[in-house]
Amino acid sequence: MRHRVAGRQLCLDKDHRKAMLRNLAAGLFEHGQIQTTMQRAKAVQPLVERIITIAKQGTFRARRQIEQKLNDRNVHVWVADPNVKDWKKDNQYFDLPDAGDIKFNRYGETKKAPHLVQHVMTKIGPMFAERDGGYTRIVKLGKHRLGDGADLVLLQLVGKEEGPELGGGKSRRREQADRRTAFAAKLRKASESAKPAESKAEAAAAPEQTAAAESKPE
Repeated sequence: MRHRVAGRQLCLDKDHRKAMLRNLAAGLFEHGQIQTTMQRAKAVQPLVERIITIAKQGTFRARRQIEQKLNDRNVHVWVADPNVKDWKKDNQYFDLPDAGDIKFNRYGETKKAPHLVQHVMTKIGPMFAERDGGYTRIVKLGKHRLGDGADLVLLQLVGKEEGPELGGGKSRRREQADRRTAFAAKLRKASESAKPAESKAEAAAAPEQTAAAESKPE
């Protein structure tokens, strides 16, 4: 029995689970959002929040602490990859480096590229300087993973997302609320279009009433 045992095991041993969470956090910091299962997203959220809180300090000690929690590696190398499509190179979270800034040696190995820890310290930390916690959010996609049918979600950094939801099916309550809003807008538009017609009719009837009042004998 797992009484008083905190954390999610995710059916993995300690080393495998630690490596997986580090990779998920690194992917989130590099791309701004990742698609994963609900249980993995909830498991990696505390690690991501803790790293961002440390990065906001901006000190050398904070950098050393982040290096202990993340495996430092090159990021955004795919910007210079000709096999990656252009629409995949658009990122709404960060300003990506130019393809000319990424250098490779004659064997195709990365020679010069931004590093993950430096990226977290210089871009992600200042991005949340005015925010106290709650740096990530989970968006349900309404899809399931092939094989085990696990719920797929989108784990993303907050602040530059678009809209309350990015995907998935709408709930019944949301559909009813949208219909009510559309019906109210239709009634409002009809009432506003009826007001000018009434004012024109009143303006046209005013001279006739004046003439009729003048023609009455005293």
